[in-house]
Amino acid sequence: MKRWMSLLLAAVLALSAAGCAGEQGETEQASAQAEQQTEETGETQQAAESEQTEETEQPAEEPAADMEQPAEESTETEAEQPAEETAEESSETGAQSNLLVAYFSYAENAALPDDVDASASASIQPWNGTLTGNTGVVAAMIAQASGADLFSIRTVEQYPDTYNATIDQGQQEQREDGRPELAAHLENLDNYDTIFLGFPNWWGDMPMALYSFLDEVDLSGKTVIPFVTSGGSGFSNTIRTIQEMEPQADVQEGLSIGASSATGAQEQVESWLSELGLA
Repeated sequence: MKRWMSLLLAAVLALSAAGCAGEQGETEQASAQAEQQTEETGETQQAAESEQTEETEQPAEEPAADMEQPAEESTETEAEQPAEETAEESSETGAQSNLLVAYFSYAENAALPDDVDASASASIQPWNGTLTGNTGVVAAMIAQASGADLFSIRTVEQYPDTYNATIDQGQQEQREDGRPELAAHLENLDNYDTIFLGFPNWWGDMPMALYSFLDEVDLSGKTVIPFVTSGGSGFSNTIRTIQEMEPQADVQEGLSIGASSATGAQEQVESWLSELGLA
């Protein structure tokens, strides 16, 4: 009996030891699996963090590149566009002269027939395809050499078709201190700083149409440069008259040309303008 009990006790102890060993093996296996899962989780997390880091850095580079390109384009646009506008503004300003040649010429104010013989009168000159007088020829030369605009002072009532009859009418107007009505009026005077004022010498004075013109305009602050064509009297007292009528203008001495020399005065005109710094 005692021997049987001893064998039974030994069997129980053996079974108990085997169970403990199984449990320990399972525990170690579970622990190993847990460690493996932990390592895999760590690797997965590390990979996820690495990918997240790459995704975060990549967009940071792209906007930087996008910002640089528009900045360069914007700089070029801002630098070039005003230059083109300025260049365009400088061109428009240059196209409009600040010089004006205002003049009175007999042939442009006379009722000349279509078949007039210009060679029969020293006061009628063909020039640039039109008929004008000596003063008109010099006016055209000044405008061509200086780039000035031209304004022909013309009267509503035209003068006779012969020079002598015109001189008689001019004398009558002087005696009456008349002011012939003008057919055209200068409306853009503010555009000009310098006015060349041309006329023939009629009986020691300007034609009265010049008085009408000077009554209409205000040349204050402007430079007035007279020029005259005459048979030898030059300006007579006309410079003083212009100064009295335009006291706030800078009236200069001007240029006097003999009527018989008008068509050959190109070189004289250009030399004169060069001395004035206007050619």
